[in-house]
Amino acid sequence: MAESENIVVETAEKIFADLADAQTINSDKTGSWKAPLWQALSEAGLPLAWVADDLGGSGASLADGFAVLNAAGRFAIAVPLAETMLAGWLLAQAKIASPDGEMTVIPASPKDRITLNADGSLSGRARSVPFAKAAKHFAVLAHGNSGTSIALVDAAKGRVESGLNVGYDNSDIVTLDNVQPVTIKPAPKGFDQTTLMLMGGVVRSLQIAGALESMLDISVRYSNERVAFEKKISKFQAVQHNLARLAGESAAALAAATSAADAIANATSFDDAVYLEAASAKIRCAEAAEKGGAIAHQVHGAIGFTMEHILHRYSLRALAWRDDFGSESHWAVELGKRVAARGADELWPLVASR
Repeated sequence: MAESENIVVETAEKIFADLADAQTINSDKTGSWKAPLWQALSEAGLPLAWVADDLGGSGASLADGFAVLNAAGRFAIAVPLAETMLAGWLLAQAKIASPDGEMTVIPASPKDRITLNADGSLSGRARSVPFAKAAKHFAVLAHGNSGTSIALVDAAKGRVESGLNVGYDNSDIVTLDNVQPVTIKPAPKGFDQTTLMLMGGVVRSLQIAGALESMLDISVRYSNERVAFEKKISKFQAVQHNLARLAGESAAALAAATSAADAIANATSFDDAVYLEAASAKIRCAEAAEKGGAIAHQVHGAIGFTMEHILHRYSLRALAWRDDFGSESHWAVELGKRVAARGADELWPLVASR
């Protein structure tokens, strides 16, 4: 790990530890923890980590940002850090400066499209947009007659229908009705909605992997504290077997997510090899979220489902992240189509060569 990554990740982890303790947040029914956390993250330059200095950001590398997102997953961060980082990255592709404050990206689903009208306005409806209600600006990928464009939009000009995902975080419907963007520029050649979905999928994969690491730590700690029939439940073979399975799911998710992140960080474009890495990571991490969450709750018994316990903060968010930027079923189908069209003998060696 590079020295810069050490500094960036250590800074993020210190902020998370100081201001995003899961038990403290769980006990705070007013949401008063959000403002101090966001202020600290902003002062450290983390929300705009992927934005160059001349565009208003802190100019961190892709690898640095990916490591921060994995750490954010370990703390089940419930503020739009990942979304703002992704929005800043999207805007930077078109050399659009990022404003201060929370942002999110539109669309957040492969099936939704935003249209660039002839007069330069934007129209369309996007579902399951994470933290749209909290965002001050949207980074929008739009399609027009002349190709794909990237736009910065004032969130106040869109219509937001509030919604919640299974982790109780905002997952909203955004409607743009002939909205004039603050800035709009053509997307780079070859940049399309699939590129955005792949990048978002890797972001979510890293967060899921981080959440699974925490679920494993919480479950191991609980099994060494909980006593049944006069001995710790960690001594029971069935519990040991479950913990081993959870460790396997966590390790598999982390390996898939970090491999995809490395592929993107070291690639010059979203080529076939990156596609395979990113799509495979989202599929495997989404599966791990389902299996790992179930195992963690089984180890805890009924207590893990109560609102007072912190386990649900990780398990439910991991489940919610499965569907953002394409579910595992979507990517499994798309990956199968690509392999069928190009041939496994041609595509899979690209991944192996990395």
